[in-house]
Amino acid sequence: MNIEELEPQERTPELVDSLAQVWERSVRATHLFLSEDDIAGLRPEVAAGLAGIERLAVAWQDGVAVGFAGVQDGHLEMLFVDAAVRGAGVGRTLLAHAVEHWGARTLDVNEQNPQAAGFYEHMGFVVEGRSPVDDAGRPFPLLHMRLGQAGEE
Repeated sequence: MNIEELEPQERTPELVDSLAQVWERSVRATHLFLSEDDIAGLRPEVAAGLAGIERLAVAWQDGVAVGFAGVQDGHLEMLFVDAAVRGAGVGRTLLAHAVEHWGARTLDVNEQNPQAAGFYEHMGFVVEGRSPVDDAGRPFPLLHMRLGQAGEE
C-alpha cells in the first residue's frame, strides 16, 4: 500500500467518482443507520468535498484506491476505507499520515458508528463534545474528538 497526496487540480472527475465509490462501500459496511435515500443524498456532497478539500491523501493497493483521508485547517473531515480491506491497517495508516503530515488534531465522528468512535479512541482521540445533529442539521449525532496529549487521562 502506498499513500499519495493529491492537490485539488490533480483530482479528476474519474478519481473523485472512484473515491466516492470507496466512500459508498465503506458507509454501507459501517453506517447502518443511513437509509438508501440518505446515501443517495450524501453522494453529491461527498464528491464535492473530495474535489475541494484542502488536503487529500489516497491509499492505493495494486493500483486501486482503497481508502482516503481529507483534512481542512487541521480538522480531519473524512476518512473512509473500502469495506474489502477493513482491518488491514489502511485507516490507521491514513490517520497517522493526517496527524503527522498535516497536523490533524480534531475530528467529528457519527455517534451511531461506534466502531469508528472506538477506532479513534484507540488511536488517541478523546471525546470533548457532542452535537445532536450533523453539520447540515440532519438527525445524525456527532461526537467531537481531539487528539489527546501524552499523559492525559
